Amino acid sequence: MYRLIARAYPQKIKNNFEQVLMYNSIAANLEHYLGFITVVSFVLAIFVAALLRIFINFPVVLIFFFVFAIILASIYAYLVLSADSRARFVEDVLPDALQLMSANLRAGMTIDKALLLAARPEFGHFRDDINQVGKEIATGKEFGEALFGMAARIRSERLLKTFQLLVTGVESGGELADLLEHSAANLRQQKLVEQRIRSSVLVYVIFIFAAIGFGAPMLFGLSSFLIEVITDIFAKIEIPTADIGRKLPLTFTKVTITPEFVNVYTIISMMSTSLMGSLILGLISKGKEKEGLKYLPILVVLTLVLFFLVKFLIGLLLGGLFDI
Repeated sequence: MYRLIARAYPQKIKNNFEQVLMYNSIAANLEHYLGFITVVSFVLAIFVAALLRIFINFPVVLIFFFVFAIILASIYAYLVLSADSRARFVEDVLPDALQLMSANLRAGMTIDKALLLAARPEFGHFRDDINQVGKEIATGKEFGEALFGMAARIRSERLLKTFQLLVTGVESGGELADLLEHSAANLRQQKLVEQRIRSSVLVYVIFIFAAIGFGAPMLFGLSSFLIEVITDIFAKIEIPTADIGRKLPLTFTKVTITPEFVNVYTIISMMSTSLMGSLILGLISKGKEKEGLKYLPILVVLTLVLFFLVKFLIGLLLGGLFDI
């Protein structure tokens, strides 16, 4: 059954899932994995759509498809973020690994032996990749081919560029131990520069987060209460439109905007703002938009909770004045 469901996906989506599964070292069958998450997403979407239908006056079919797409997109985003997290860990320990390889080569070891002895337990999952490269070189694979094979399994552009420089330097006649040592020093220097940049943009990150997470829901909560007050007041006023029309160039019509419409618009607007804001936060803090997706659940929950809380408190304090 899982295979039949997976065949309904376009080939491009299958390729994307296959890549992120490889980056996360998940050895599951692609069609079984896609079929399984589709079934789970389908069941969850039915439950969530039935629950949301109680609070939102929208067709349940549209809610179902929207929630179903959100769940699938969230699973894929989680895999991508997990792959990027693994890549960042590799980039953090890469200078130490290169330094150890250089020291082992200077001690007179062969390349494969230097790699195998550089695979320390503190390198985590990167230790397995180093061991695999060392075994591949020991069994006759070219040095550059083995390194590029490792880079293909890790979602890191920095790792790929480092290996390209190493392979190019070796092919040009450079000493591998010196190349490894200089590469480790350059990576450490680059990391220090990035840390300084992140500390300088921290103020902007805090400001954007506060504006989206606190400012927007408070203003939306106040405006939605004002709309309810205005709607209720106009509903109770009876205006003789015929007399006013003869005396003044004004036309009074019925207010067609309902509080329910305002609530739905506000929720959609805050979720859209949270999505755009999280992408901006990721771009400013990490240099990649997708890095900000980890802020999205926090922003969505925070804005929705604060919106309904502000609306409830304002209604509790001022509702009696307007008889709402």
